[in-house]
Amino acid sequence: MSHRVAYYRVSSSDQSIEAQRIAMGGPFDQEYSDEGVRGGVMAAERPGFAAMVASLRSGDTVHVYAVDRLGRDAIDVQATVRGLIDAGVMVDVHGIGPIGRGVGELILAVLAQVAEMERRRIAERTEAGREAARRALAETGKTHRGKDSLGRPFAADKDTVNAWRSANKASIAETADHFGISIATVKRYRPIMFGKDLL
Repeated sequence: MSHRVAYYRVSSSDQSIEAQRIAMGGPFDQEYSDEGVRGGVMAAERPGFAAMVASLRSGDTVHVYAVDRLGRDAIDVQATVRGLIDAGVMVDVHGIGPIGRGVGELILAVLAQVAEMERRRIAERTEAGREAARRALAETGKTHRGKDSLGRPFAADKDTVNAWRSANKASIAETADHFGISIATVKRYRPIMFGKDLL
């Protein structure tokens, strides 16, 4: 009996696969996912993808949201799809439909190449932005967007937070409230020695 199998991937752990699940419809007989796995990882090296491939049988159909979910780059996507087709598994890409031998593989190759080019353009724009920020910081003391430093600024000085907490014998919650920072930040700042919280 053939199965409809869904595969989802999101790059960071704070993203959700729900948008892909909703867009792809369903129901599916099985669902596999890789959350927090960047697109630069080969398909075969993704735990969720590898588990899915191990469970597939001839006649099954794998549903994915986009071409770039099937591999790291155009070559990986094509090798992945060809391997699935050779095993008798149909690949269905949301918005494109089933990919078969011949013309389907050709279309997929073009789409995978376009996706790879777009990833490169994004990386280039990101690096150009970083370089502009570094240059402006060196010349003016501020980034091109007016920030005082590259990256996310510290919420508060660690030593100041710990000194205030110790002097006032304040709880983590009181300290967070006083400095306007999160409880997690206060916990991260506290000194630890021999596995024990010193404050």
